[in-house]
This record gives sequence, structure tokens and C-alpha cells, in this order.
Amino acid sequence: MTTAIPALYFDGRTSRAHHVTLSVESGIAVIDGDAQRSCPLAELHVSERVHHGPRKVTFPDDAYLEIRDTQAFDALLAATGHRDSAVVRMQQSWRGALAAFAATAIVLVLAYLYGLPLAAEAIAKVLPASTEQAISRGMLSFLDRRLLAPSKLPPARQAAIVAHFKSLVAPQAGAPDYTIVFRKSRIGPNAFALPSGEIVLTDELIALMDNDEQIAGILAHELGHLHERHLMRRVVQSSAIGAAATAIFGDASAIVANIPTLLLDMKYSRDAEREADDYAIAMMKKNGIPLTQLVGGFEKLQKAAGNGDEISPYLSSHPPTDERIAHIENAR
Repeated sequence: MTTAIPALYFDGRTSRAHHVTLSVESGIAVIDGDAQRSCPLAELHVSERVHHGPRKVTFPDDAYLEIRDTQAFDALLAATGHRDSAVVRMQQSWRGALAAFAATAIVLVLAYLYGLPLAAEAIAKVLPASTEQAISRGMLSFLDRRLLAPSKLPPARQAAIVAHFKSLVAPQAGAPDYTIVFRKSRIGPNAFALPSGEIVLTDELIALMDNDEQIAGILAHELGHLHERHLMRRVVQSSAIGAAATAIFGDASAIVANIPTLLLDMKYSRDAEREADDYAIAMMKKNGIPLTQLVGGFEKLQKAAGNGDEISPYLSSHPPTDERIAHIENAR
């Protein structure tokens, strides 16, 4: 028989506290004092050990003991062979807590770097077309109110650009549906693709380019973003919870609400830019257009972005760099 330790017993039916003692006899917990009962140790649940506060022993019928002499109770538990779980032992050790914190941090970093992009890609593929259209309408409406204006480009010039690019897209197998949307920009030369297939092309970018081949190279890069669904994946990543709800319930409001914030930082990852560049490279090669035209278009955008005398492109989602230009040149 182990040493009896004092405790308070609550029968689970009233709030009255019974002053009792707890001891163990041959694997049986024995309660004596204002209340008497016994119960096999295997049927009892012992609360986790904490630095401050009583331990709790719960019976199968929800009656319980409250024990404040934790040192004596720990000794009683040790005598019966009871051992705290590994989680509890780690909580009581600063080394264990530090290791758990480090492991959690590593898991979160890996989930952000690898898990979230994979999940975003999967969700983007199953989102209905109506969701993409709603997102694109919200984006274009936001831009038209704040940054864009109706194009001043003559209709004949617009038609020529559309026809020329269409002739280049025709040989591409599996090319996504697209529509070229012309706008005048308050923030300099720009081109960007919206999830439902609109490629916005500004008058300023057209004026900046030397020829239609350079314009086509920029459009081909944007078509590459559409082909890989880069913007939709970015929207999903920046609105992970809302995107998951959209995929399940079909309500795009949670994603659309995040659009203004996203538009302030429309920068793709290096991998996404490389994929879009590779798509443009393949299109230019298939149509026999020198890659120097693609390089020339990016160089002009880079110069415009870095010219302090001009307004830098506000939505420069793909600023060309020496590394990217070198990649294009090496693909010849």
C-alpha cells in the first residue's frame, strides 16, 4: 500500500468538495475520508503535469479528484509505474520546447516554400471559369478606375497588332484562349495578363517598341503566363483560405476582396518568369522570328523602368534583368 495523500473529491453531480485521501492498493485507487470509493488505475485519467496548479484525476463517471500536493502525487504515480507522455515531458523541458519550436518553424517554412505553391497550382486548375472571369472583371475595373484610360490607338492599328499576333499563335499547340485589350496608361508602358485570358496592352508600350515583332514578343511572354496560370496561382497563394473556400463553395468574393492588395505587388517568381520566357522563346522560334526582337523589347522596358525622367511602370510584373536577357540569348 502506498502513502495516502490528501485530495478534494467531487462526485460530478454537486459542487461540494469532499476532503479525502488517495492511496493505491494492488493496482486499485482507494478513496477514503468524507467519501469512499475505489477504482482500477487503468480506468482513471490523469491530467498533464503543470508547474503551477493542481493535478486532476478523473473517474469513468466524471467524478474527479483535485490534488494540490503535486510532489507527493508525482511520487505516487512513479510508484505505480505511471509515466507522462513524450509530449508532456517535452513541455516540461526547455530543450524539448526549443526543439519543438524549431521543428514547427521548419515545417512552416517548408510548407510555405513547397506545400503552398503545389496547393495553389492544384486549386488554380480546378477553379471554375466563372471564378476567373469574376476575378478578372474586378481587376480590370480597379485598374480602369485608377490607372488606365481608354486607348487612343487608331482601330486600324489595334486590328493590325491583333492580326499579327494571332498569326504567330496559330502554330502553337495547346495555346490558351486570349483577348488583347488596349488601354492608355497613367503609369507608363506596360502589358499584363488577367486570369480569364485578357492581355492588357498599353499605348505607351506600343509606342516604346521598334516594331510589331517586339510587341509580339511581349505578348507571347504574357501568353506564357496564361498558359501556366501564373496569376491565378499567385492569387490563390495570397488568398489561400479564401481560394480553398471558393474551390469548395464556388463563391469568389473572398478572392476578389484581395485583388487591390495583389495589384500593388504583381511580381512573379523567378521560376514563373523563366517559364513565361521559355514559352515566348518557343513561339518566336517556331515563327522564325529572331530572339533579338524579344531581347530588344525587354531591354526597352528595362530602360523605361530605370529612366528617372519617366514614370516607372507601376505594374511591372516582369521587369527584365540581365540574367533573363542572357537566358533568352543562350536559347538561340
